[in-house]
Amino acid sequence: LLFVVGTVSCTLFLAVNSLYSASDDVIELTPANFNKEVIQSESLWLVEFYAPWCGHCQRLTPEWKKAATALKGVVKVGAVDADKHQSLGGQYGVRGFPTIKIFGANKNKAEDYQGGRTSDAIVDAALSALRSLVKERLSGRSGGYSSGRQSRESGGGDKKDVIELTDDSFDKNVINSDDVWMVEFYAPWCGHCKNLEPEWAAAATEVKEQTKGKVKLAAVDATVNQMLASRYGIRGFPTIKIFQKGEDPVDYDGGRTRSDIIARALDLFSDNAPPPELLEIISEDVLKSTCDAHQLCIISVLPHILDTGASGRNSYLDVMLKMAEKYKKKMWGWLWTEAGAQSDLESSLGIGGFGYPAMAAVNARKMKFALLKGSFSEQGINEFLRELSVGRGSTAPVGGGAFPKIHSVEPWDGKDGELPVEDDIDLSDVDLDDLGKDEL
Repeated sequence: LLFVVGTVSCTLFLAVNSLYSASDDVIELTPANFNKEVIQSESLWLVEFYAPWCGHCQRLTPEWKKAATALKGVVKVGAVDADKHQSLGGQYGVRGFPTIKIFGANKNKAEDYQGGRTSDAIVDAALSALRSLVKERLSGRSGGYSSGRQSRESGGGDKKDVIELTDDSFDKNVINSDDVWMVEFYAPWCGHCKNLEPEWAAAATEVKEQTKGKVKLAAVDATVNQMLASRYGIRGFPTIKIFQKGEDPVDYDGGRTRSDIIARALDLFSDNAPPPELLEIISEDVLKSTCDAHQLCIISVLPHILDTGASGRNSYLDVMLKMAEKYKKKMWGWLWTEAGAQSDLESSLGIGGFGYPAMAAVNARKMKFALLKGSFSEQGINEFLRELSVGRGSTAPVGGGAFPKIHSVEPWDGKDGELPVEDDIDLSDVDLDDLGKDEL
């Protein structure tokens, strides 16, 4: 993490590396125990995905602990350090902190918790979800994944999100598709394929939800569709290949559990996902919500619109967007403002004296920042961000130890700026001859 300098800082950092301890009623979850504790459990689970540096997470911690104590023996309450265990956070589509998920009857389809951040609100939501789970059981709908072990021929409902492909349908669906496809080539008699089937089906449902259908899981019966099997050199079963537009297919050689498959699918999704949004600082809320939710927020101060015009400003914004794309897996926030619009913020980041455009990377948890000293170009910014990403670079405390007052401003309209209109001076009743005499 950024801004950890020296042994003392490291020690202090490690001391707060987790918001929970063994003495709490909150159960710490990791990739090693998540499947056993949560997915294979009959219990209802509430799971918080957090980052130790996140201010919102720190404020939630005492409420989460109180809720866990109140629900002990009734509903299980867990927490995942998703900064440390990014694969687990990625598997469940965690993009900001804290994210809370409810794992109910169908553990492969977690629900997002959208309620309040108080212990009362959390307990109410847990009991409501528990009531729904019990009613489902009473009506005979377990919501589980037992039918996923049926054979493909049986038409079991849980494989509904696996897309069956054939020699006739493959090209029109997969080739030149803007989506990413993970395709399993199987044989109905193959034991390994039968073992993979429920994992593949469960992963397909989760991946469809988490990627909004941008990564698709499919299956091809290679004993029937021999043209495809021959084209892609299928020699053993199951063989899984990844298809992306404009690229040759590659073999998937990862693990065969649903969590392994989901993790790889989400990696593929993030590689193809749009970059984070680049927001103009038009209010205090924009700055605080962005910087509180991300480990770093990258703030650019661009020249006044009268100095660059729309085309000049857009060229600077394009550079930022390219860098946001390049570093999107870091999950940083990206902001910009016009020179002079937030002069207090500029002063607190030591920007004003360096000229424009300028850039600062701010760690809002520690209230420290680093300044771009090189050129405001792809190369200069890339070097700056690469240094930060490995924990190097000089930092300084934000002036005043906190963000200053942010002024609400109108967002840029995308146009060239206009000089302020000056009032016309009416000289009709002024005797110019008299003025000349006075001057003499």
